[in-house]
Amino acid sequence: MTGVEGYMYPNEIRLYWSVLIVLYPYITGLVAGAFILASLERIFRVEAVKPTYRLALLTAMAFLLDAPLPLLFHLGHPERAWEMYFTPHKTSAMAMFGYVYLWYLMAVLTFEIWLDYRRDIVLRSQQTKGILRVIYKIMTLGSSNISERALNIDERVGWLVTLIGIPSAFLLHGYVGFIFGSLKSNPWWDSPLMPVVFIFSAMVSGIAAVMLFYMLLTKMRHKTIDMRCVDAIAMYMFYIFIIDFSLEMLDLVHRIYEANESFRSLNFLVHTKLYFSQIILQILIGTITPLVLLFITQVVKLPEIARKRMYTVSGILALIGIFAMRWNVVIGGQLFSKSFLGYTSYKIHLVTREGLLVALGLTMLPLIFLWILLKLLPPWEDEGAHAPAAGD
Repeated sequence: MTGVEGYMYPNEIRLYWSVLIVLYPYITGLVAGAFILASLERIFRVEAVKPTYRLALLTAMAFLLDAPLPLLFHLGHPERAWEMYFTPHKTSAMAMFGYVYLWYLMAVLTFEIWLDYRRDIVLRSQQTKGILRVIYKIMTLGSSNISERALNIDERVGWLVTLIGIPSAFLLHGYVGFIFGSLKSNPWWDSPLMPVVFIFSAMVSGIAAVMLFYMLLTKMRHKTIDMRCVDAIAMYMFYIFIIDFSLEMLDLVHRIYEANESFRSLNFLVHTKLYFSQIILQILIGTITPLVLLFITQVVKLPEIARKRMYTVSGILALIGIFAMRWNVVIGGQLFSKSFLGYTSYKIHLVTREGLLVALGLTMLPLIFLWILLKLLPPWEDEGAHAPAAGD
């Protein structure tokens, strides 16, 4: 059995879901979280986070373009993936993902970015030369009207698209938790809180990623970090993190109190095979530590440099903790037999279709997508396209 070590009882076959299935909900979570951060400025008028609004949209797009790739690599025949659009299976939550993904990519995120950048795209199509001019001309979609009235319409339509995008983002990632939570045959996954936990953890990871990108890119551009913006992002991240951790603890307490026939087996699993990934990595390093650091920044007036460092450490640890959570859910739920008598292990190979190198490549690919998007559509006000001076 590829990727499996250990003995499984006869009522088991193999571990079907590998690290790529861990990566998939992690990437979609970053998409949802980044979009929610962008909506704070667009819908809820949180002016403090405005410097990250466009960056959050581009971050969501970069990771959304990468989101289906882990699934495609996992499939035995990825060339057949397009068939789900032509042979819909309405009762399959996994099959419906294709429609959710297409809706969110084309009707929500791409349209919102286009509306927000339409003025810049039109101006750049007039100011640039060569291949870039052709690219921007195509991106205008034939719409070159950038009058004040047209831009006001763009703003109103963009607001509506963002409003629709919030539940769409929840649906995009919440259905992943729904798939796991609805599997009654697996006590590790069978919980009505699973979709909710997935959504809140996604918000934490997406907000953390945008915060880190903003601080890193601003420093690389030799600009001054807007601490009012970063403080506000860290505050929202802290509050959402508390809710996420509380929900996970509520689920844990419920399982302990219920203590059904599977409890002893799952308890043994947590204290052996998943001890490092769940207790150490997810809870202690990836949850409690960043929560403590963020709590300190909220109650103690620290110097700017100290806050920057604590935000950076908190963001990195939160991303690690959320990934560990996805690992523990996906891999952990496959390590015990249905009879609760046998256990197995999962081993990642280096060079296979679902190996470590492929997983690392798919993790880094969104950064390449983001770099391209930042070049085509700079999110910084000082690098935006400017209208030609009167008389030009």
